[in-house]
Amino acid sequence: MGCLKLRRHVVISLLLAIVVAADCATGGALTIFNVLRYGAAGNGRSDDSPAFLRAWEAACKGNPTKNIPVVYVPPNRTFLLTPLAFLGPCKSQRIYVLMSGKLIAPVKREWKGSPDAWIQFFGINGLVMKGKGVIDGQGSTWWPDNTCRNDPDPAKGVACKGPYGMMFRNCDGLRLKGFSKINGPGSHIKITKANNTVISNLWIIAPGDSPNTDGIDITSSTDVQIRNSFIATGDDCVAINAGTSNVYVTGITCGPGHGISIGSLGHGGGNDTVENVHVRNCTLKGTLTGVRIKTVQGGKGYARNISFKGIKFEAVDNPIQIEQFYCPLKVNCRNYTSAIAVSDVSFVGISGTSVAQNVINLNCNQLFGCKNIRLDRVYIQPSIAGNKVSATCNNAHGKATHTRPMVNCFLP
Repeated sequence: MGCLKLRRHVVISLLLAIVVAADCATGGALTIFNVLRYGAAGNGRSDDSPAFLRAWEAACKGNPTKNIPVVYVPPNRTFLLTPLAFLGPCKSQRIYVLMSGKLIAPVKREWKGSPDAWIQFFGINGLVMKGKGVIDGQGSTWWPDNTCRNDPDPAKGVACKGPYGMMFRNCDGLRLKGFSKINGPGSHIKITKANNTVISNLWIIAPGDSPNTDGIDITSSTDVQIRNSFIATGDDCVAINAGTSNVYVTGITCGPGHGISIGSLGHGGGNDTVENVHVRNCTLKGTLTGVRIKTVQGGKGYARNISFKGIKFEAVDNPIQIEQFYCPLKVNCRNYTSAIAVSDVSFVGISGTSVAQNVINLNCNQLFGCKNIRLDRVYIQPSIAGNKVSATCNNAHGKATHTRPMVNCFLP
């Protein structure tokens, strides 16, 4: 029996070494912190949060800097985690969480701890979270209370969202790869105040009617890559928010959901900025909107140098949209003289079908307008034969070439 255990440990160590070596440029020995060895039961019923925190503490604080610490979540186990936060900084320049098992959140009536997020990572540079595991937020117990559609007070909108499934704050050099994030109580993954982030090969899934379950939200971050992932949720597949720049979104399959969005920006008169965002080679299927920029009246700042290229639509509603009068609850909507300045936006090489008639909608502020908007080789057809499609503009300045439907509403 001792030899069998030893062999199993050697095999696991070799497999982990192979997985980690694929990301390590400098090499180095591994130190493995298996959550089972720190007291996790993995039976889906016992609270394994203390064991996970003990494993993290040992990996982050106590590991020699010459080794690569690996927090290991083994397969064929289900770990129940109450809301918890993994804190940095860590001694090692890079720290791994290898996800092979399944994590589940408590249902709403058993929720204790942070109301903001289920799993949080703070101040951890060089964090790599990867594997084929599943992270299940069990959001169905939250969704009936997450909608504000009938709430007369828009200020209460935030209170109608469930907690973030995962939040990463001040985590430079973050890498997320390979795992599945499903059924978030609210938005699935939140990245904020982070530089040099790469997110790839994720599966993010929730029912299309689950409210406020964004796939990936990016805020106050720079140099972000989101690529080769499948996102099917009840809200934005990807939302790029204030204070964010140098974002590259490529190879995303999105739907159901609300498409790929810049914003919304300018809530509460805020001075919000987004720039250098490039969305490439993405497919949107049956989404409520396609690719869009949405800003709230009364805000300040800008959204500029944004491009959407090589996008394919399949039966999408509102495929191309700039909306500077964004007011989702449709109550107490006001018209202000100030607005987020939108400029240098291009839609190039876009094709597909739409269930809507108005497939290109550029609704810009009446005073500032939208500047230097470009459409080229944009071909959108009705998803139902015999229907017609059209384009509309309000104070949009730009140029359209080789576009169907025709865009004759641009101002010079």
